[in-house]
Amino acid sequence: MMKYSISPLTAKILFVAGAIFSLMSWMSPPVALLLGILMAQLFVHPFPAWNQKATQILLKVSVVGLGFGMNIFSAAKAGMDGLVFTIVSIMTVLSLGYLIRKVLKINSKTSFLISAGTAICGGSAIAALSPVMKANEKQISVALGTVFILNSAALFIFPLIGQYFHLSQGQFGMWCAIAIHDTSSVVGAASKYGEQALQIATTVKLARALWIIPVAFGTALIFKSPKAKIQIPYFIGFFILAMLANTYIQAFHAWAPYVLEVSKKGLMLTLFLIGSGLSFSVLKSVGPRPLIQGLALWLFISAGALLVILKFF
Repeated sequence: MMKYSISPLTAKILFVAGAIFSLMSWMSPPVALLLGILMAQLFVHPFPAWNQKATQILLKVSVVGLGFGMNIFSAAKAGMDGLVFTIVSIMTVLSLGYLIRKVLKINSKTSFLISAGTAICGGSAIAALSPVMKANEKQISVALGTVFILNSAALFIFPLIGQYFHLSQGQFGMWCAIAIHDTSSVVGAASKYGEQALQIATTVKLARALWIIPVAFGTALIFKSPKAKIQIPYFIGFFILAMLANTYIQAFHAWAPYVLEVSKKGLMLTLFLIGSGLSFSVLKSVGPRPLIQGLALWLFISAGALLVILKFF
């Protein structure tokens, strides 16, 4: 799609207007994402460097805020219910990704980042593992582009499938956490489905994100970089503290609803920012083979997880 030639000031005004629209009460997660994607096709992003940093910070702060609406015991139960499911799915996706790389002859680092992003937590896993394996900018960009394309599709498709199969709130929350790559899209899809689905999806997804740590150590051995610095997702600790505060400290209950509302608005803005970074040039840079790998892994984990959830949960 051809981008319109507009002045930098006009681009900034339109971008800020889009960001404000994403915070409106009638805005839904898919529409916020779609609004960002539309702007990315129409004009050059006025704040490219700022956009990525803001997205990462805003997502983490918003997820921590969601913890103030959750009970630690319910969250622990949800995390334990999905523990075995999480371990099996991560190992299966990483193994299948290796086989697909061999068949399609994809660059080993790019392929591994796509597999890890699909298996664990999307862009967060890619960001954490890329310095461990010393991936270059092109490899990281292709992996992120693949994951974000499929994340965007999941945000629209998953609620429709959930309604078609009459999934309960618990079933849908578990399915989102296992089968959608990135935390932002997990929370966006689950919040559209219901409050209980949101709580379960967020808890299970963040528990899943902790697997970045052991996978990072394994990655260092595979790619022979034992001295690489491993990034630990510390914000998950703050999320747990927020749940503890909500469970045990009565004083938090009065203003917790306001924190939750602000957090949900923050997540809506996060989705808009993610969409605004998905320009056609980003989509084009991915290439067919990495996209085929990402799509194959995503369809496998989505269909497989749905069958298990329908049978056992």
